[in-house]
Amino acid sequence: MKPTILVVEDDNAVSQTVVALLEAEGYPVQAAQSSAEALEHLERNQYPIIISDIYLDERSGLDILRRARSLNPDAAVILMTARGSLDTVLEATRAGAFDYIAKPFPLERLAQMVKSAELSLASQDHSPARPGGREGEDAAAERLVGNSPAMVEAFKFISRVAAADSTVFLQGETGTGKELVARLIHESSPRRNQRLVVVDCGALPGALLETELFGALRGAYTGADRDRVGLLESAEGGSVFLDEIGEIDLAFQLRLLRFLQEREVRPVGSTASRKVDARVIAASNRDLRRMVADKKFREDLWYRLQVSSFRLPPLRERAQDLELLITHFLEASERRYGRGLRLSSEAMRRATSYSWPGNVRQLQNVLERLAILHSGSVVSGEAFDEAIAALDPSEKPASEGESLATAEEDHIRKVLAATHGNKTRAAELLGIERKTLYRKLERMRNVSS
Repeated sequence: MKPTILVVEDDNAVSQTVVALLEAEGYPVQAAQSSAEALEHLERNQYPIIISDIYLDERSGLDILRRARSLNPDAAVILMTARGSLDTVLEATRAGAFDYIAKPFPLERLAQMVKSAELSLASQDHSPARPGGREGEDAAAERLVGNSPAMVEAFKFISRVAAADSTVFLQGETGTGKELVARLIHESSPRRNQRLVVVDCGALPGALLETELFGALRGAYTGADRDRVGLLESAEGGSVFLDEIGEIDLAFQLRLLRFLQEREVRPVGSTASRKVDARVIAASNRDLRRMVADKKFREDLWYRLQVSSFRLPPLRERAQDLELLITHFLEASERRYGRGLRLSSEAMRRATSYSWPGNVRQLQNVLERLAILHSGSVVSGEAFDEAIAALDPSEKPASEGESLATAEEDHIRKVLAATHGNKTRAAELLGIERKTLYRKLERMRNVSS
C-alpha cells in the first residue's frame, strides 16, 4: 500500500494541483492550507511523506519540517518554494529535508521526488547530510543571489557536498561563478576554519604548476635556493580550488590523479611522499567529456572528477534571476561608491533581453561601471547599451572632434580614478586583461612624453 502524504500549501490552486497529481499516482493524500492545520494533522497522524511550501504564514515550512522530523525521524519532507535561497536550503538540509523543489516546477519532477522518497523509506536508506557550522553557512548565504530553479539546484548541490568531503568538479562558462561556489562549499564545510587556496591552472605551465602544487626541495632546479612548500600541502586541513583544470597537460594530469587517489604529495627533487589532508574542488569552462574523446584529457581523471560534479547554468538560463541580481549589484555599488542608481523600465527590458555572454561577471561589471561613470540616478536604455558596449573600449563611440584613441584614454583615466588606481579592478571594469591595460597605459605614457 502506498504511504499517505500530507500536502501543506496556502495557495489553493497549487494545493489542488499537487493533490490531484498525487491521487492520480495512487497516493492517499490529506491537505492543509495553514501551518496550524498542518501541525494539527501531524499531532493526530503519522505521515511518511510531507510536501510543504516554505513561506506559509506566521510559521514556515521549515517549522513543519522540524516538527515532522521530531515526531517521526524517518519522515521524508519535500519543501517547495518560489523564493529559494542558499540559506534556506542549508537550513533545510541541516533539519533533514529529503529534497527541495523550486516553483514553478514540472509536475513529473515532483512525482519523481515522491517516488524516490517512497523507495528511500522502503529501504530505510535516507540519511540527511551532516550539517556544517552555522556561522560559516549564514555568512556564505549572503553572497549567492538567485531563486530560479537552476539556482535552487545549485544551492542543493552546495548543501549536499559541503559536508561530504569528496572531490568536487564544477563545469560552467566563464563568469558563471565557479570560484564563488567553490568558496561557498568550503565555507559551508567542516573545513571552513582552515585555508582555501586558489590556483589558476591555466596561468601556469606544466613544470611550474608541478612545483607550485607539490613543492620542491632546495637544489631541485636552477634557482631553488630553499625548500618550497607546495600549495596542496599549505592547504592542510582546508581546501584547494583548481580553476581551469582542463588547461593542464596530460603528463601532469596523471600526478594529479595519483594525489586524488592517495592523498600524498612528493615535492620536486624528493624521493619521499608526504600525506596531505586537503580537499580538492576543481573547475573548468571547457567540455572535458569532449576533451576525453579527443585524447586531450585523461579518462580516468575525468571519471574521478564526476563523483561530485555540477554544471553551473549560464545567466541566459536564469532569466528570472536578472532583476534580483541587478538589485543586488546596484545596492553593493551604492555601499561602495555612495551613489544610488536604478534602471529605467527600458533599461531593465534591455537587460533582461540581452544574452550576457560574459554571464554574471559581465552583468556586475556593467552595473559597477554605470555606478561610477553614469551621471544622474536613472539609467536610460541608451545609457545601458553604451555601458555594455564599453566592455570593448574599441566600440566606444568618439564624440565629434575626438579621436577614438582619445576617447579610449579618457575612459581608462576615469575608471582608474574611480578605482583609486587599482589596475586589477580597473581592468575588470574595462572588460580587458590586466596585461592589456598595462600595454595601453604604457602607450599612453609614451604618447604624452
